[in-house]
Amino acid sequence: MQINTLSIIVPAYNEEKTIHLILNKIKEVTLINNIKKEVVIVNDCSRDKTSEAITTYINNNPGLNISYYEHEVNKGKGAALHTGIAKATGEILVIQDADLEYDPNEFNDLLKPFYVADADVVYGSRFIGGNPHRILFFWHTIGNKLLTLLSNALTNLNLTDMETCYKMFKREIIQGLDLKEKRFGFEPEVTAKISKIKEIKIYEIGISYYGRTYAEGKKISWKDGFRALWCIAKYNLFK
Repeated sequence: MQINTLSIIVPAYNEEKTIHLILNKIKEVTLINNIKKEVVIVNDCSRDKTSEAITTYINNNPGLNISYYEHEVNKGKGAALHTGIAKATGEILVIQDADLEYDPNEFNDLLKPFYVADADVVYGSRFIGGNPHRILFFWHTIGNKLLTLLSNALTNLNLTDMETCYKMFKREIIQGLDLKEKRFGFEPEVTAKISKIKEIKIYEIGISYYGRTYAEGKKISWKDGFRALWCIAKYNLFK
């Protein structure tokens, strides 16, 4: 397929310390086949100086194509993604957290299946491949694998990392979904809904992972895990 622009959706909440660093990484990446970058940042009503950090970055880096949107109230990561997805204009869309857990240098790995296999969706898996993975929480890993297993059982997919941030889509596919989840339920919901698309082609690529501790700013909690369980059941078993 012809890909002119990659839309990079960056949801941000209280990321004043890292937002400029991840934007630098995005800026430095040279995409294959001269693909251009469109960065869509959605600030989910941060309570720190994330807004100031983003505005300063945009003013200091006019060469990077950045669109910036703000929520007037905090709605959740999923809601920020909904806003960013709706605003994207590139042929391909990818989700990029505002922290430093995922490496934008791997965008090109995720893009390749769109060229060589006419992929519709590509997931980046933290559990396959030989790239670096920071060693952190045992029970988080077990929880992620359990959620992926349950999701797979109902979607009939064989993903290894349903909860990954790095999901890349053909834009018309992701914009064509009626997405509801406003927090971390986005991952099981979008997986359930793409699995129902007839003859969809989903691929998975091994990626690196530089996870954060809670002291470093990690936000997901055990409550989000239970919500994910409910979403797996809700969006696979009920209309």
